Amino acid sequence: MCGRFAVDKETNELIEEFVAAGGSVHDWVPSWNLAPTQQVPVVLESVKTGELVRRLETARWSFVPSWSKELSLKYPTFNARSETAATKSTFSASVRSKRAIIPASGYYEWHTDPETKKKTPFYIHAPEGRTLALAGIYSWWKDHGKAEDDPTSWNLTAAILTSDAVDELLGIHDRNPVPLPREWWDDWLNPAIEGDQDFLDAAVAAALSVAGSLEVREVAPIPYKADGPQLVQPVASD
Repeated sequence: MCGRFAVDKETNELIEEFVAAGGSVHDWVPSWNLAPTQQVPVVLESVKTGELVRRLETARWSFVPSWSKELSLKYPTFNARSETAATKSTFSASVRSKRAIIPASGYYEWHTDPETKKKTPFYIHAPEGRTLALAGIYSWWKDHGKAEDDPTSWNLTAAILTSDAVDELLGIHDRNPVPLPREWWDDWLNPAIEGDQDFLDAAVAAALSVAGSLEVREVAPIPYKADGPQLVQPVASD
């Protein structure tokens, strides 16, 4: 389960890395403490003026299907389980054709000691500062309480897909996000490729090599509203 993550790249760096057009990310600034319902960068592909365009946008990190009456659900939707997303009514339409990549410098997990119940935060990231391409899905939700021509009535929302944790990370948490290898980016984003359970299973299998190579460091407790690169610094050893 991924409940907090970091993106330390500027807009232009993300556009260049993911070969994307600009989109609506003009007010994006790097953050080391992104939490559910906050705006996060996403990469997606859709048809614009008759042409398939890959672009960088910002989305509300908590998925809301288009049929929802409100911009929230009674259960958490910032993650979607890869084992069930293709058949779950909340996510299935987006699995078919509205898939996204959510860039991340790394993410946090908290290990709970079974005896003391103490929670220890860890920062999990790719080697050499590389950006992770987390598999995600997106949905556009319209606020029908606003005027039809009000551009703020449309809300882009997203979720990160998770799978059973790889052996290398199992000691921290039993789930991990699905980090796509570079050769999977095009197919994952392509809305013409219909996503189903077999497609999700193949993506999870391809992600094993990336997930198994991630590096882990213990970090200090993370205040909810704190931000900055100091949050990902390793705890000093005694």
